[in-house]
Amino acid sequence: MSAEEGDLLHVVTDDNIGPGRKRLGHLLIWGSFGLLVAVFAVLSLAQAGRIGLEFGNWRPALYAALFWGICLGIAQVVLHGEQGKRTLFILPAALFVIAMVIFPLIFALGIAFSNWNLSSLEGRSFNGFDNVVQMWNDPFYWNALTNMVWYTLAIIVEYVIALGLALILASEIKARKFFRVAFLLPLMLSPVAVSWMIGKSMLEGRFGPIARLARWLGWDRPAFFSDPEIARAMIMIMDAWTFIPFMMIMLLAGLQAIPRDVQEAARVDGASGWRGFWEVTFPLMLPVSITAILIRIIFKLKLADIIINVTSGGPGGATDSVTSFIFREYRDRSNVGYGTLLAIVYLVLIVISITIFMKLVDRWMNPRY
Repeated sequence: MSAEEGDLLHVVTDDNIGPGRKRLGHLLIWGSFGLLVAVFAVLSLAQAGRIGLEFGNWRPALYAALFWGICLGIAQVVLHGEQGKRTLFILPAALFVIAMVIFPLIFALGIAFSNWNLSSLEGRSFNGFDNVVQMWNDPFYWNALTNMVWYTLAIIVEYVIALGLALILASEIKARKFFRVAFLLPLMLSPVAVSWMIGKSMLEGRFGPIARLARWLGWDRPAFFSDPEIARAMIMIMDAWTFIPFMMIMLLAGLQAIPRDVQEAARVDGASGWRGFWEVTFPLMLPVSITAILIRIIFKLKLADIIINVTSGGPGGATDSVTSFIFREYRDRSNVGYGTLLAIVYLVLIVISITIFMKLVDRWMNPRY
């Protein structure tokens, strides 16, 4: 009996797979993929009226995609043996990402370079780079991008406030548990509820309590959303009020994770008060701070609901974010092609900006001499 036959733990590896089995595996992969491509091609030609076949929907493509996924899983075991069985645990997640992220992006690219207005009877038609030229000459889109820069820079102020609140809640104060719950209340509210509760009610120019207070203080005609600068500031304040507790709770968790021995040793060495915070606490909080700021940036870049409900981008687009502008491009103008191009360009800008931000943070925190 050979050593291999006597080894009860022996598994099938790439070295034990013969040429015939490899051919079968490749046939499963490429045969099912070819069938998927053929079904998509037939359905596309049928939709364009190039062939006489008629299909009520794209369900055959779904069946072909499922068949390709099953064949791909079987082929992994056929081609790689035990390693292929391990791949099966990852394959469903990978296929899900392809179906829900990669394929929609590819489909969106096709829409972005087409003229497709839902209010038109002509349907979708390829228009080359016309949408790109329109975007380049669209002052409202560039204004929305400029607003997003200001909205994002406001995160610095939000971080300072959140860190101050976290330091207060981390100290030994009376009713600390009550204040922790109270400060978290804005985070429990939907931004839509905040926009109606504050923007539409409390800041209402005629009967809102804040407007009445402003008149009592001497402001004759308080209009919080008529002046562009004031309206933009009000949007920043409402958004900050909603999400500062999120940053605060992350920073509070970071503060509580700092060992007390480190802080006590710093006090013994004379680093107390502001010096202890700046030289000991703040450097130890940097990883948590960067994480909180990065997540907040991601949330900020999606800012739309408060703007849509309170100002609809006004006055004159002064408060528009890119997301709210794209939303109105879809809803008000039914311009799917142009709106999709704006969304793709915005996605590319976000990826580039976040990558640069992470590179700069990494270079700052890990300097290479």
